Amino acid sequence: MLYNLAIYFYLLGVVIASFFSKKVRKMWRGEREAFDVLKRNVDPKAKYVWFHAASLGEFEQGRPIMERLRAQHPEYRILLTFFSPSGYEVRKNYEGADIICYLPLDTPINAIRFLRLIRPVMAFFIKYEFWYNYLHILKHRNIPTYSVSSIFRPDQIFFRWYGRHYAGVLRCFTHFFVQNDQSRQLLAKIGITHVSITGDTRFDRVLQIKEQSKQLPIVEAFKQGGRVFVAGSSWQPDEDIFIPWFNADDSWRIIIAPHVISEEHLQQIEQKLQMPTVRYTHVTPEEAAKARCLIIDCFGLLSSVYHYGEVAYVGGGFGVGIHNVLEAAVWGVPVIFGTNNKHFQEAQGLMACGGGFEIANETDFSKLMTNFAEDKHYLSYCGGKSAEFVNSQAGATNAILKEISL
Repeated sequence: MLYNLAIYFYLLGVVIASFFSKKVRKMWRGEREAFDVLKRNVDPKAKYVWFHAASLGEFEQGRPIMERLRAQHPEYRILLTFFSPSGYEVRKNYEGADIICYLPLDTPINAIRFLRLIRPVMAFFIKYEFWYNYLHILKHRNIPTYSVSSIFRPDQIFFRWYGRHYAGVLRCFTHFFVQNDQSRQLLAKIGITHVSITGDTRFDRVLQIKEQSKQLPIVEAFKQGGRVFVAGSSWQPDEDIFIPWFNADDSWRIIIAPHVISEEHLQQIEQKLQMPTVRYTHVTPEEAAKARCLIIDCFGLLSSVYHYGEVAYVGGGFGVGIHNVLEAAVWGVPVIFGTNNKHFQEAQGLMACGGGFEIANETDFSKLMTNFAEDKHYLSYCGGKSAEFVNSQAGATNAILKEISL
């Protein structure tokens, strides 16, 4: 079968790439060690519900369901698997799951061995996860299997003439919980009707995060009641666009939480800034109060940092695609991002309601920030639209759990 042949070629590529990439090496080692982790930790008498997330973003989408299920049905245990090191390395100590490991590559032998060890009573695959061998064996064993917060587009392989055979993998799911009506219609065209439009569980998650946000004394001292611009998950092209405006306008303070926290990148940012700048992990509240720019040089704070801003910028829109705009929008601030946002439904929704703004260059950014700086009512209006949008889209977790037989 072509799929399995492709998987073995992919495996060969991973082995070769592991000699050159630390990230790939971690993934390859984690996949090989997964069976040892399972043998040590699986209780053969327990009932496991399996959640699979490719990476950190998908984990956050599945997290509200995991936590609600765990609270309401303690008789089940949770197995959480990841494909990417960027998910596993960050959440390998997550207390909401009983076992956490990498998912072994989707070969027939691995899939059979994995499912024999776990014997899950139910499985959840988050968003874009369609593993052919795992899913076919789950179906063969009559294990209820759900696709959560999935979203489909016409250009995906399932809806192309050459992908009709692979589209059979979609018939392995017991039910799809999709984000929008376009996804429902596309699935209906290939004969799949066990579909509910429940929206995106990320809206529920960011509202949870807001409730659990941290108080940050250093950031509070830095703000001093002034206007703050927060740039989250920024890359070099993003920084080249927004930094010049703040070099020229000293009435705002700026917080930068770069996506890549390396010494080289931090120094690049500092060299571009023409203002007193401090790093979060190297400063006291008293020192932060004297600076105009605060660089967040650690992970885990961004969702709380957004709370202190009047305007937010979310990076990635001039490269791989924008990062999580909802973490900013939930705080009721206008959210700015780059042009690579077309496949991000939440960004499209923010723009449609007036809370999100696409920019293509430094000129666009300057015009937008000047409007926000000169018109407080406009700034407040746009921020309110962001908060309204997030609150209006909440509730996917409840809708999904109502449909599932536990």
